[in-house]
Amino acid sequence: PITMGLLLQSLFLLLLLLLGSCLHPAAAFPKGCYPSEEEGLKTFRCSNAQLTEVPRDIPNDTNKLYLDSNQIPFLPRDAFRDLPLLLELDLSHNAIARIESGAFQGLAEHLLSLDLSSNRLVSVSKDTFSNLKAKVNLSNNPWLCDCRLQELIRTVELAADSSGGIVCDSSTQEEHVGKAFLQLVADTDFCNVYKKTTDIAMLVTMFGWFAMVISYLVYYVRQNQEDARRHLEYLKSLPSKQRRSEESSTISTVV
Repeated sequence: PITMGLLLQSLFLLLLLLLGSCLHPAAAFPKGCYPSEEEGLKTFRCSNAQLTEVPRDIPNDTNKLYLDSNQIPFLPRDAFRDLPLLLELDLSHNAIARIESGAFQGLAEHLLSLDLSSNRLVSVSKDTFSNLKAKVNLSNNPWLCDCRLQELIRTVELAADSSGGIVCDSSTQEEHVGKAFLQLVADTDFCNVYKKTTDIAMLVTMFGWFAMVISYLVYYVRQNQEDARRHLEYLKSLPSKQRRSEESSTISTVV
């Protein structure tokens, strides 16, 4: 009986361990997130789950990841590095205002679709999407239309029908606000405008410094002349012999 009891207890503990190992992955998922399979692809959905950061413990065999309609404010470096099979990434309708360099590191070879529409992106470095082959949706963000955005657009392949949604929320030129950026780029080289503005600023700065140097030299010469004139007047008031000696010394000093 004792042996049978120990055997039953061991089997019961083994069963608990097996159940625990099966249930653990589901228990580790954030509230509102769940795995599924769609069209033969392993999918992980966290849509409208009130997330404030990219969740951890996403299954590393995920092919499609939905993090849309949350409150994620930024994407840190290596946010998706443990997802080697990821094909589609939906980050639309969040509050993303900043993307750290290397946020999409590890996705360059296989990611096909990246949705960043309807966020709070104002300006993003062109290196953010370096080597990324995915089609990117950048529409409906409050973009600052400048050289940086122009360089960014040149490095990515935009998703179909999304280019018209890249609209200037602000710009160095007021007349560009509210207009589609790609239409403006067809007629305006924002980087060339920036270069011209920078060159003018440098010229104005150099002219200012040059004017200051000239003013100082003029002041210095006039001050020396005034000092010499006063000294000569003083010498004239001295006795003639002493005066001639002092005048010779003063003239040689001035020269």
